[in-house]
Amino acid sequence: MKKGDLILSLFIFLLFINFSMAQISSVTVSGIVTSTNKVVLPYAGVVLKTAKEQRFVSGTISNEEGRFSLTGVQPDTYQLEISMTGYQTITQSVFVGSLSEFLEIPSIELEQDPGGTETKIEEVVVSGSKKNEISNQLDKKIYSIADNISQSGGSVLQSMQNLPGITVQDGKVQLRGNDKVTVLIDGKQTALTGFGSQTGLDNIPSSAIDKIEIINNPSSKYDANGNAGIINIIMKKSKQNGWNGKVGFTTGLGALWVRKENLPTIRPQYTLTPKINPSVSLNYRKDKVNIFLQADHLYTHTLNKNEFVTRNYDDGTVIHSQLKRNRNTNYLTTKAGIDWTIDSQNTLTVSGLYGSEKIIDRGDQPFFNGDLSQRLRLWQFLEDELKTTVMATASYQHKFKEAGHLLNVGFNYTFHREDEKYFYDNFLPFSTGTDAFKLLSDEQVYDFNVDYVKPLKYGRIEAGIKLRNRNIPTDMNFIPGANSVLDAAAGGKATYKELIPAVYGNYIFENEKWEAELGVRLEYVNIQYDVNPNHPTYKSDSYNYTQPFPNLRLAYKINDHHKLSVFYNRRVDRPNEVDIRIFPKYDDAEIIKVGNPGLRPQFTNSIELGNKYNWDNGYLYSALYHRFANGTITRISSTVPQSNLIYAVFQNAGKSYNSGLEMIWNQKVSKVYSFNLNGNLYRNQINAFSVDNRYPQPVVFSADQQTAISGNLKFNNTLKLSKGLDAQLTAVYLAPDIIPQGKIKSRFSIDMGVKKSVQNGKGELFLNATDLLNTMVIQKQIQGSGFKYTSDDYYETQVIRLGYSYKF
Repeated sequence: MKKGDLILSLFIFLLFINFSMAQISSVTVSGIVTSTNKVVLPYAGVVLKTAKEQRFVSGTISNEEGRFSLTGVQPDTYQLEISMTGYQTITQSVFVGSLSEFLEIPSIELEQDPGGTETKIEEVVVSGSKKNEISNQLDKKIYSIADNISQSGGSVLQSMQNLPGITVQDGKVQLRGNDKVTVLIDGKQTALTGFGSQTGLDNIPSSAIDKIEIINNPSSKYDANGNAGIINIIMKKSKQNGWNGKVGFTTGLGALWVRKENLPTIRPQYTLTPKINPSVSLNYRKDKVNIFLQADHLYTHTLNKNEFVTRNYDDGTVIHSQLKRNRNTNYLTTKAGIDWTIDSQNTLTVSGLYGSEKIIDRGDQPFFNGDLSQRLRLWQFLEDELKTTVMATASYQHKFKEAGHLLNVGFNYTFHREDEKYFYDNFLPFSTGTDAFKLLSDEQVYDFNVDYVKPLKYGRIEAGIKLRNRNIPTDMNFIPGANSVLDAAAGGKATYKELIPAVYGNYIFENEKWEAELGVRLEYVNIQYDVNPNHPTYKSDSYNYTQPFPNLRLAYKINDHHKLSVFYNRRVDRPNEVDIRIFPKYDDAEIIKVGNPGLRPQFTNSIELGNKYNWDNGYLYSALYHRFANGTITRISSTVPQSNLIYAVFQNAGKSYNSGLEMIWNQKVSKVYSFNLNGNLYRNQINAFSVDNRYPQPVVFSADQQTAISGNLKFNNTLKLSKGLDAQLTAVYLAPDIIPQGKIKSRFSIDMGVKKSVQNGKGELFLNATDLLNTMVIQKQIQGSGFKYTSDDYYETQVIRLGYSYKF
């Protein structure tokens, strides 16, 4: 059997496997006891029993206001018995589902006992429940960073690479082959990850992160942006009493050897690159106050890019080049705050976050003729970027008397500064020139939200409002050098303004057999982009819309182990500010990236059919999904007459489709060994389209329909050995896929790691290696207007890390 056929057969086999997401395993059941004339009855006995065996599960008495609350109740069907001296005992059936943490029983009315017989209230003992580890929610997956041993000590982006359903391509996270993902931190959009983009994920230390949520089918309570879904990064925060915390230190080396020799006359590429990551987490909790601090520093050298390219132009010209980029990163993130429990019903949290990201790139790109006998040009550059982020958050929560009945009010302010300098030296056979750029951008964002949750007997209702005001003035100073290929008027000023008020409502219903969730989010969006009047190509532009974004989930429980669900939602992808930014930027010496103020949102409808089956030691989950988008946002590369320069401009390309099947199998084989197999097979299609690239001069670009069937496989093995020793081995295969105007070839890597608990469980040591066999290479084939090229990127993928942490 051929290698490709073997991989395909293995892939098809793995697609018959599955996994399950996090469910609510413990529910609080509450209610109020009154007489038939609406007088509250304190000290009524409340007992919860199993419906079949009439076995005691939990019990309590109502308080002075007639309210009662039973905590730690597992999802099931029960009998609720309410009794009180002088009143008739009532017994009623209660179904406890797994979709809500709180269940509110409608008011229970007791009739007076006409015989006046006293009913003695027996002593009630409240029983705890064993945590149910099996999930019933198919719309969310939750993964602990601590469990990802093979990627410990790296960035958040690196930690995501081995998670089911996620792939990373060109520094962007994809869910099911789609990079239109919204990344949240603690449930909020921030400048750390980009508002609607994924900026900075490769520079946030994973040591700052507690867990990651993957939400493929977001409900209406989430912003409508991001058609592929939402990734919510939850940062560490402890609430233990007294002083406690954790300190850690990780070091490592990457680029252990030269994978492919440089072309002549290029400066050396990075090897044996250092990685250093100290971290500290502190927490103090006493009485009504909880103070927390999390600080992480990530310092790395990285061979960020090492791409060998062969360009073939229609006139027969062949050019070979190598783009090498040595990167230094110095990233500090600090989050601190205080939780103040004002009383049993009111809590106030105030927190602040500071992030400083310093990046220095030193790069080289020589160009040679077809037989490498003559160097045509040498391009060297220095990029010096400092990005500073400051966030201030205040949130207030009011708990009503009914358990789970909540009102949350929040305010979030974000300031993000980009201070960037670029210097590009262009060495030609008979002249030398330097292009210099200075870019300053100050982003300010104000978010205000109110969220309301009301538990019901068979589910809950959620509603809320949100208001966002965002403003980004950008100033680009451009000093062209000799023989510069950019327009001398490429600099200037521009201001991006965004106003988004939104309102949403969501209803969740659940009984013994059926689950339903129905919601809608109504958003008004007003975008204004003001361009300096003397810009040679672009003018000021704007758009606005008022659109509904509904979501629907319907599920049927075949039995306690088997469930079917169907999802529908409508979402939008608004262009990011950098996508419409008018200032050209070198992607390499002959590829110029520039934004497009005429870019418009793409609207996406998606449907999904999910099937979940679980047993004592494993899970089996599958999802069949289909998305179709109008106004697909994609980057188009084209040339202009009498020039070999390639201009890459974002455009709305028309309709596109993404259909696929995701399956995951999670199995605990024994106390020692467990595994997780994840397979995703999908088909991407972009319909034929024609667009007008206006920069630097109008050029019509047309493309035929593009289709590709692709997918990925992930095989995650975990060993829990004796005396606190754990090991993990992960294999990842990414099948060939389409990219804008081309294809990317298959990729494969193996990661492994071990960790050892020491110092009576307070300390932990780990050692891991990513891309153990050094097999991960990005190979692309691009077909543009008047050219085509092939590339192989031997960037740094193999890294060995050693780390230690101590809890106190």
